[in-house]
Amino acid sequence: MKWNSLLSAKRFGQEDQFSSVQQKDIRSQFQRDYDRLIFSSPFRRLQNKTQVFPLPGSIFVHNRLTHSLEVSSVGRSLGNALADNLIQLGLVDDSQLIKEIGSIVAGACLAHDLGNPPFGHSGEKALSHFFSDGKGKELQGRFTKEEWCDLTNFEGNANALRLLTHAFHGRRNGGFALTYSSIASIIKYPWESNKIEVVKKKKYGFFQAEKADYLVIAQELGIPELSSGIFARFPLVYLVEAADDICYQIMDIEDAHKLKILSTEETKDLLLSFYHPDKDKTILNRIDETCKEVTDINEQIAYIRAGVIGKLISECVGVFVDHYELIMEGKFQSSLIKEINEILLFAYKKCTQVAVSRIYRHRSVVEIELAGYKILGTLLDEFVTAVLEPENFYSRNLLSLIPEQYNVNGESDYEKIMSVLDFISGMTDVFALDLYRTIKGIELPGIN
Repeated sequence: MKWNSLLSAKRFGQEDQFSSVQQKDIRSQFQRDYDRLIFSSPFRRLQNKTQVFPLPGSIFVHNRLTHSLEVSSVGRSLGNALADNLIQLGLVDDSQLIKEIGSIVAGACLAHDLGNPPFGHSGEKALSHFFSDGKGKELQGRFTKEEWCDLTNFEGNANALRLLTHAFHGRRNGGFALTYSSIASIIKYPWESNKIEVVKKKKYGFFQAEKADYLVIAQELGIPELSSGIFARFPLVYLVEAADDICYQIMDIEDAHKLKILSTEETKDLLLSFYHPDKDKTILNRIDETCKEVTDINEQIAYIRAGVIGKLISECVGVFVDHYELIMEGKFQSSLIKEINEILLFAYKKCTQVAVSRIYRHRSVVEIELAGYKILGTLLDEFVTAVLEPENFYSRNLLSLIPEQYNVNGESDYEKIMSVLDFISGMTDVFALDLYRTIKGIELPGIN
């Protein structure tokens, strides 16, 4: 892959308006992508979508919005550092587009979770389960093998691509009309759902509905097809993935400390384990002096956490540079975080183990997952039945609750079901709960 084709300011769905001679503007095209995302309704709705811990609470922990903003901040640093390294090493020309890598990655990081449904990862499982093992299983004969694979393996990553590129009813062609490079940077798994067994991964990058769109993007940017239907990763995907890996793991530890799931001593030990006792002695002494000056425990944790994130950013950029040729050839099969040095990797894995055993299985997390599973399963059952049997009285009334942008009158059953999934996956946790209560007759609007 070559940077001169990978970095494109051409906008998806607005190709006829593209000019290689860009007018001088206060913002680059990639900075426009960032702004377009941050001012959008789907992005704002992330503020009421669960990251890990239930929302809201007396202690403000991360939601999807704050997580995405932090990932974007780390992504920008990763992109800027990589651009500087590539230029200094003479691996690329000192061009303006190369210097925009930080902006591209920052924008893609904002969008990386847009396709996730309410209630965290249990939301994805609830939507998939309805078709694979729930009431929707009897509908299998209505779909092609590829379409059914989409429905039984609902994927937030593929849904993010759909959200960004799909021309929803009454909306402009090309969805968000982002640049090709920004869109490609969020496609972590460049294959369709029926390839998950081939690649031995549970995730994929695009639904059948967006397959043709992805092929256009891959051709435009020069992303090679490695084998039948399986494409190389766009190089900047590695930076978006690394930013996400760094943030969710480290910030979950900090949130667990604030919620008193982890003690201060445990939290400090986890974060300080990223430092070598001898090689990083100067830094450790500085941390010790700062903690003597700053007596606020939460500020101490935040200070140490910031240093760890900075250390991981530098290390991940180094891994990208070390594996530069493999990445550009589409042959790098790992992630940047998995290739960091032994001390950092050991500390990172230790955080992962604690997160799995002490955080993700915490009672409050399990309770929100169970509730979300029930809520989304019920909503999907109601709306799928309505969209496939639209003539009866109840169905007509139920479908009237779906906003006009979601076209429930599609030509095929697949299109109709995808519109229902668009509607439900875009809900906030609170909206989904309120609608569930209304439909089940538990609560009536305006009656207390």
